[in-house]
Amino acid sequence: MRRRDFIALLAGLSGARPLAAWAQQAGKLPTIGFMGAATPAAWNLWTAAFVQRLRELGWIEGRNVATEFRWGEGRPERYAEIAAEFVRLRVDVIVTAGPATLAAKQATTSIPIVFALATDPIGVGLVASLARPGGNITGLSQQQADAAGKRLDVLREVLPALRRLGIISNVGNPTAVLEIAQVEAAARSLNLEVVPADIRRTEDIAPAFDMIRGRVEALYVVGDPLANTNRVRINTLAAGAKLPTMHPSREYAEDGGLISYGTKIPDLFRRAGDYVDKILRGTKPADLPVEQPTSFDLVVNLATAKAIGLTMPESLLARADQVIE
Repeated sequence: MRRRDFIALLAGLSGARPLAAWAQQAGKLPTIGFMGAATPAAWNLWTAAFVQRLRELGWIEGRNVATEFRWGEGRPERYAEIAAEFVRLRVDVIVTAGPATLAAKQATTSIPIVFALATDPIGVGLVASLARPGGNITGLSQQQADAAGKRLDVLREVLPALRRLGIISNVGNPTAVLEIAQVEAAARSLNLEVVPADIRRTEDIAPAFDMIRGRVEALYVVGDPLANTNRVRINTLAAGAKLPTMHPSREYAEDGGLISYGTKIPDLFRRAGDYVDKILRGTKPADLPVEQPTSFDLVVNLATAKAIGLTMPESLLARADQVIE
């Protein structure tokens, strides 16, 4: 979704709260630098949730706030470029997610940064602690202590004889590397053999499938901007290989993945809007504790199951939050 689409969404709305006094004195609108790690299409629902929440809080585009949208398209080199541009533009707050947050942190120690999601904000060095993040960064954690284990339990429920598990992940992403370790630990507890399918760029995805074809019985997709940008490609290749897949969020299942279990990401982006609101009104990021997720989605794509010749357990379908027919 392009910036002018968001402006159109916000245009004509009334009831905005007055500009902060500091913004009026500066003679400019407070500016949000929004760094999307993937593409506008991949983040469509997430970004819309963020924009909608700002509107509910009274921030009207062009009237009392300005937003600069930039897109990394899953290419890490873009994150540093965008972060540097935001520093030059002197934006008042940077909003981002995932590995792009590290680039923002490296670019500035003074501009407030809100991450809409981070798998392990302490582990990757974004914050000192969840309760006292310190510095200029805070936001929403996507971390769930046993997410990898729960996902593998679901796969074993669908495939009781599962023995060999493929893991496709962007090994150039530090957050993804942390999740790989969690998946491998959970797999060992279930006596599963793990076959890695490492990728670093879009061009690596098809060769990765060639490498694991016939060697694994299911595929665990580690979520990150590269995987998210290419989720349709990954799902198409997995369907062609008749591979059941497990994903980190419902967007993957809605685009043809078999199963997803994870945080409701649009909810995190809505909450990011609350963080931005508080920061623009004077609260320091260091005084805003990092929030952890409280709700999770289990989504099953029954159409994909039928396409790959897999019968889904009724017990799984009964407790799924959504079954895609």
